[in-house]
Amino acid sequence: MRVRKAVIPAAGLGTRFLPATKAVPKEMLPIVDVPTIQLIVEEAVAAGIEEIILVNGRGKGAIEDHFDVAYELEDTLTRRGKTELLAQVSRISTMVRLVSIRQKHPNGLGHAVLVARDAVGDEPFAVLLGDDLYDAERPAIGQLIDTAARAGMGAVAVMEVPAGQEHLYGVVAGEPMGEGLYRARDMVEKPAPGTAPSRLAIVGRYVLPASIWPILAETKPGKGGEIQLTDALRELARTEGLCAAVLAGERHDAGDRLGYLRANLAYALKRPELRDGVLALCREMLSAPRGTE
Repeated sequence: MRVRKAVIPAAGLGTRFLPATKAVPKEMLPIVDVPTIQLIVEEAVAAGIEEIILVNGRGKGAIEDHFDVAYELEDTLTRRGKTELLAQVSRISTMVRLVSIRQKHPNGLGHAVLVARDAVGDEPFAVLLGDDLYDAERPAIGQLIDTAARAGMGAVAVMEVPAGQEHLYGVVAGEPMGEGLYRARDMVEKPAPGTAPSRLAIVGRYVLPASIWPILAETKPGKGGEIQLTDALRELARTEGLCAAVLAGERHDAGDRLGYLRANLAYALKRPELRDGVLALCREMLSAPRGTE
């Protein structure tokens, strides 16, 4: 299975990060000094994706600008001899072909993906959610593309979540097909506490066939009155088959404030020029006397 295109939904309001996201797209919030969405795009490119379809929303122009040529900035860096910074900035605008499509009404993840239908066309495609970061030797979406090719069907990434947290995710019930691989038999979006069919939660990476389009087009509003991708996947699993795979690597939930802070620390600790300073800073903060409570 060759997957050339990836859809990145980026039209959400980012309410969990207000007030920071009042004027700044949440996808542009940095992990150390790299916007979250750039890490997602880099993952896709490393897996062989040639075109990104960005499903954008009102006030998200900064994302498009980030992946565009910044002539004034590049000219200034050139004149100042900042060759290393120039290379970093220039690479961003040439790493992939990016198409931006506006989702005019926030109507759920399923609707956001459906907006990209004409741009994707009649071929398999990937979906990457910007809240989920994977730090993996082999790009997470690349792992999932390989899994879908071997299984001969669409695939979703899953991880086992602690008991009691199932209601925060779409949850899959499935039959084992091999180590870390399941054939999806049922799935539900954010099940009520105590009703989840398993603890296998969908975590932001999908490889889908073009046959998902008519299913999405017929999917009615579900949880929260929105068109849920999980509901369409449930129908796809019933009619054609769908597998769920546990991916190698460390996942960070950058859509949660603590998860976002954890991701910043984890990525900073990977950088040789920052690691010692970050560790020293953590020790300093942990040893400092606490204020009067």
